[in-house]
Amino acid sequence: MTPLQIIEDHYAASARGDLDGMVAPFAPDVEWTEMAGFPYAGTYHGPAAVREAVFERLGVDWAGYEAVPEQLVDDGESVVAFGTYSGTYRATGKAMRARFVHHWTVRDGRVVRFEQFTDTHLVRAAMS
Repeated sequence: MTPLQIIEDHYAASARGDLDGMVAPFAPDVEWTEMAGFPYAGTYHGPAAVREAVFERLGVDWAGYEAVPEQLVDDGESVVAFGTYSGTYRATGKAMRARFVHHWTVRDGRVVRFEQFTDTHLVRAAMS
């Protein structure tokens, strides 16, 4: 499976709400960075940490949360996704839409690194 196919499968699993499928291609020592200013900002290590600190929290805190990639650019072991986040923050009932860029690194069929870029102000505005 190519790096591009692995990342396409991750987003497809996300769209289905399949957390196991989302983390299946992650290397045991995956390094996952949520952007400074994002509600779950920080760097997490390992599939369990990413699942608990990011994916599960998104599901609890947001209704209808989606990360929809509109374009994927493949450069060997690097894949860059351009897309849009959307969802409604449960505590405030406010909706948001924010563009994102995700930079993925895939080696030997495993996701080893992820870095998120987004307009954190739009996300935070829905939370307040």
